[in-house]
Amino acid sequence: MSNGIEITSDNFETEVLQSPVPVLIDFWASWCGPCKMIGPFIDQLAGEYAGKVKIGKVNVDEQNEIAEKHNIVSIPTLVLYKDGSPFRQKVGAAPKHDIENLFKDLV
Repeated sequence: MSNGIEITSDNFETEVLQSPVPVLIDFWASWCGPCKMIGPFIDQLAGEYAGKVKIGKVNVDEQNEIAEKHNIVSIPTLVLYKDGSPFRQKVGAAPKHDIENLFKDLV
């Protein structure tokens, strides 16, 4: 993860819930093939939208309490938070433009 923020239970409230900009969270795991497929897209978008959209990753194996609290049952799951609340969600691998369309209209 080169450009995204690692989201943990320690920084979830500050980085996601209190963020002044929309936040896209990629719920993923290292053993997940589709997660690995979209990982480069997530990193690219984090660089392209720096300052406009915050993009982070939650490793569900290391941060399972966050995944459970947000009812993540399949990965990859992308959740867009706006004003501290879940706003849009996409489950499964997707091309870069589909991921970008989750938040493009908000910037």
